[in-house]
Amino acid sequence: MDMDVDETSGPKEGKPVLVILVGAPGSGKSTFCEEVMRSPTRPWVRVCQDTIGNGKAGNKAQCLSSAARALKDGKSVFIDRCNLDREQRSDFLKLGDGPQIDIHAVVLDLPAKLCISRSVKRTGHEGNLQGGKAAAVVNRMLQKKELPKLSEGFNRITFCQSENNVKDAINTYSALGPLDNLPHGCFGQKNPDSKIQVGIMKFLKKAEVPVNAAPRENAIGDSTSQTPAQIDSHCKDMEKVPSIPDNTNIESKDLEGQAVGSVGSHDNQVSLDDTPTLAFPSISTSDFQFNHEKAADIIVEKVAEFSNKLVNARLVLVDLTHKSKILSLVKAKAAEKSIDTQKFFTHVGDITHLYSAGGLRCNVIANAANWRLKPGGGGVNAAIFNAAGPELESATKEKAKSLSPGNAVVVPLPSSSPLFTREGVTHVIHVLGPNMNPQRPNYLNNDYNKGCKILRDAYASLFEGFASIVRNQAEQPRGKKENLGKKSLELQDQSDCTRNPFANNDQKSKRDADHGSEKSKKYKGTLDGFGLTFTDSRDKKVDSERRRTDESMSKAWGSWAQALHQIAMHPEKHKDDLLEISEDVVVLNDLYPKAQKHVLVLARTEGLDSLANVQNEHLQLLKKMHAVGLKWAEKFLQESASLVFRLGYHSVPSMRQLHLHVISQDFDSKHLNNKKHWNSFNSDFFRDSVDVIDEITNHGKATLKDDKLLSMELRCHRCRSAHPNIPRLKSHISSCQAPFPAYLLQNGRLVLPPGAAMA
Repeated sequence: MDMDVDETSGPKEGKPVLVILVGAPGSGKSTFCEEVMRSPTRPWVRVCQDTIGNGKAGNKAQCLSSAARALKDGKSVFIDRCNLDREQRSDFLKLGDGPQIDIHAVVLDLPAKLCISRSVKRTGHEGNLQGGKAAAVVNRMLQKKELPKLSEGFNRITFCQSENNVKDAINTYSALGPLDNLPHGCFGQKNPDSKIQVGIMKFLKKAEVPVNAAPRENAIGDSTSQTPAQIDSHCKDMEKVPSIPDNTNIESKDLEGQAVGSVGSHDNQVSLDDTPTLAFPSISTSDFQFNHEKAADIIVEKVAEFSNKLVNARLVLVDLTHKSKILSLVKAKAAEKSIDTQKFFTHVGDITHLYSAGGLRCNVIANAANWRLKPGGGGVNAAIFNAAGPELESATKEKAKSLSPGNAVVVPLPSSSPLFTREGVTHVIHVLGPNMNPQRPNYLNNDYNKGCKILRDAYASLFEGFASIVRNQAEQPRGKKENLGKKSLELQDQSDCTRNPFANNDQKSKRDADHGSEKSKKYKGTLDGFGLTFTDSRDKKVDSERRRTDESMSKAWGSWAQALHQIAMHPEKHKDDLLEISEDVVVLNDLYPKAQKHVLVLARTEGLDSLANVQNEHLQLLKKMHAVGLKWAEKFLQESASLVFRLGYHSVPSMRQLHLHVISQDFDSKHLNNKKHWNSFNSDFFRDSVDVIDEITNHGKATLKDDKLLSMELRCHRCRSAHPNIPRLKSHISSCQAPFPAYLLQNGRLVLPPGAAMA
């Protein structure tokens, strides 16, 4: 999703973050760290007591010392310990004294049976907690569990009760750039009225009541901008609510959202989840380059006009960062007009993860669409189509084939869409605004008289579409509306059991696969409802491996993941950081190189986000990228004849914009520090450039491999010997003289010095 950043406001640099992970053995703490650290967004350090003593178990004092050093160096830190009670957390909280460091807790409060199953099945665990003894340890530790509270000194607490919750939290921290700060408060806290599991869960304490993370101020402000003191007072008030007895049969899904309070107060006490809510991005101010000041005036004008017509409904302007220029302008102008904050406010977050990542349920979201109403193109449009899945594209085709500027089209979202099941979104409204970008269709040549009229029409069409949804829902019997909400939540529960949210490391992938297969059998009858058999845009069946890869690719690009796209589209702004600029490609050093020499060759073609977008028409571009990469590899070989190079693409890249890796095979880098880093370059997940060119030539598309390959065991890329961890692997490869595997020595997959033997 593109951002509009106000360069004159907000902190110039983000704070280091101390993240204290809280969870039983087997809850996935180490996997969480490795997933986040795979993304090169900010420098992270993992402090794990199981390995703190030179790869062996250490003590708490060593962890404290290591964390303090990393924070002093300006790095963010994960504390990978169980931290299940307040006393265990207290010493680490003292590391964040003062305003210079944010202290977060991520609570992996997964079912005890799952944690025990994982712990028992795993092998090669860093702390040797595995096998039969693991069950007793997990059981004993959970009996002493104390959920963290803001009053302990945390700025932010994220509660994860499902694997999907964990995936959302990973996405949140993966997208945290070096200049970003996450909003403070409690997020996703467990519902106190959820059914307590019997048997192995009978010893668990009742959960705390969730905290209202929605805005409650009287002035216009971000819904994520409450102070810790304000939210903590909510926590304390909530704690007074009595819990339901253990034998209750009320499922958590039946009470979803009841603990999330309303924004401000209404006479009829409408809660946030009961209130129809439209989340919308700023139209035309990003890629279409509309003037922010004029756009802010129009937003506030149309919001003021329609908020008076919407009695029990709410409008929310959304952007990705607190430094958003358009959010700052709109907040100031709305405050001047005294717009009711119960009917309109701004929110910082990803519009496709408002509920799962921020606790804000919006039943309708707006999409800044293109005139063809097609996916792609980047920004909000790509993010929403990716998050909603193929269901949105099909539903859109039924409503309209194209859209003219100043108009909107309402599209009911099928219940099988991930946005429906995960976020509770029932409708998407596509809207097209005016274009002031000469590189885009319908360019207005800076005619702001016409542009302002079109933008007013666009917002009027958007809000009218939302009003029609509100009216239709108001006319439905109450029971029918309640059933719709329950259906969404029930689908969410089922989809949690049929989707594998992220690949795990070491033997964790095996045990999670076992766990997932059991769930799949249990919910076998629901699989078809989640689009596990679908067709692509050419109405052909997609094979199972391609489907899994497509699901991995259906993600919103976070702000940090847009960096390469911005460089490719506007290289003149980054010329001091680039090695080469041409009409078709740019070349730059990888910011976090995984070897002595590691450069990226970026395609400059708009809409070419990854290998999945490549078709026959891009064949010459691929050959050009390969030739440029080969030129740089040969240049480096002239400087050092000891190097060997490989050119290729990641099947599922972490950053937007097609880019070719040119990487030396020494893998001597401090930035290569986890299994996913290694396997992304040394498994079939890494597609050799020569093979991709052959596949596009012969078949019109490249074969993409599942990101589950990233969780494979660590093996030397030369002799294929297995190693238990990255330090031992690095030690081995530094001296390994075995020849490369035969397949790498074929078809020009390796680039060697002139006259060098194939070894």
